[in-house]
Amino acid sequence: MPASVTGIAALEALEDKIGYRFHDERYLEFALSHSSWCAENEASTSNQRLEFLGDAVLDLVVSHILYADPRGLDEGQMSQVRATVVSKNSLAESARDLCLGEVLRVGRGERLSGGCDNPSLLADALEALIGAVYLDGGLMSAELVVKCVLSERIHTAVLSPGSDDFKTRLQETAVQLGFGAPKYSVSEIGAANRERFYASVSTGGVIAEGEGSTKKEASQRAAEAACRLFVDLMDGDCADV
Repeated sequence: MPASVTGIAALEALEDKIGYRFHDERYLEFALSHSSWCAENEASTSNQRLEFLGDAVLDLVVSHILYADPRGLDEGQMSQVRATVVSKNSLAESARDLCLGEVLRVGRGERLSGGCDNPSLLADALEALIGAVYLDGGLMSAELVVKCVLSERIHTAVLSPGSDDFKTRLQETAVQLGFGAPKYSVSEIGAANRERFYASVSTGGVIAEGEGSTKKEASQRAAEAACRLFVDLMDGDCADV
């Protein structure tokens, strides 16, 4: 199925965001083809096999990054950090940052039910994309893409191995830095059949936002974004969180 001019521009924008240009565009096409789309389009290949491969490549690359971290994390800490970074929610949020849902090809029914923003579909698509990069450019290229897409999340997780309760981490950071307790605001967005929530949090002059399928998830994503902002602004002052 030939891509439209608009579609080509969207794919090139995705390649710009991940910092990689495919030599064989078929790998990118496969990575973005969900099984529901393939069921409606004969002679098409879904991203399921690439997802399987990408999952393994992602585990290897993140493990390598953590092993090389100068802080010298022990085995247990590395396992905890990796689990946080490669979790469904983490990968789905990273996929949203890439606007992956806008170029993901899903079936009509899946699209009408909001499949392009389904966390599982997005996480799987990101894994498939990493698998596609590995096949197209090798392990080094895959590692560069993982660093480009997940470096902030890896850095944030390393600061507190095993903790993905970002609301607690943000609360502790605010107390340590002498700020007031974080203040949250949560509102519902989207249609009834695609219920989603938007949250914002403010503390210490930092304002961050997040979205999720529940109020709790939206608040956690906002707190996670705030923690990353504190890391950037304070250059490590959250290191004990």
